[in-house]
Amino acid sequence: MSDAPIDATTADTVEPPTRSVGGVKVVGLLAIIAGVVMIIAGIAVWIMVSNQLRDEKIVVPDDAAAFQGQVVAGPFTAYVQAEVIQKHSLEASGGKTYAELEQDDPVRATMMNASFLRASLFTSVVAFGVAALVIGVGILSILIGWALRRLASAPVVVKRSAIA
Repeated sequence: MSDAPIDATTADTVEPPTRSVGGVKVVGLLAIIAGVVMIIAGIAVWIMVSNQLRDEKIVVPDDAAAFQGQVVAGPFTAYVQAEVIQKHSLEASGGKTYAELEQDDPVRATMMNASFLRASLFTSVVAFGVAALVIGVGILSILIGWALRRLASAPVVVKRSAIA
């Protein structure tokens, strides 16, 4: 806009953009659709991982730092259970890790199983994190798509012209 003073001899006119904004509206719509798909996918993965963990019927023991007695079905209970497994396996091995034990040590198999269980639980924690990330990106995509469509619908050119 011009910095010219407004008086009775000038008038402002709002005109549509000189270039087509149909492509921007399409991109906005695609972003909204992608966002909805991401939110649905993220929720589906969260539910699937939660159900898989719940089906294992793992209960957080009483000596855990938190969530004692709860069924492992979410990222926090899975993490706490993995930490309890680490604590118990180190107690069984006298504080040694799998790699530190002699190859013929019978406790080595226990440590290996504990390591596998912890890795599986941590994998579920990561899966929950990825699902939450996808949901968040989906929300962001919807907001960006909405903003693009809104901006593309607004007239953007204002011209100040002299009245003859």
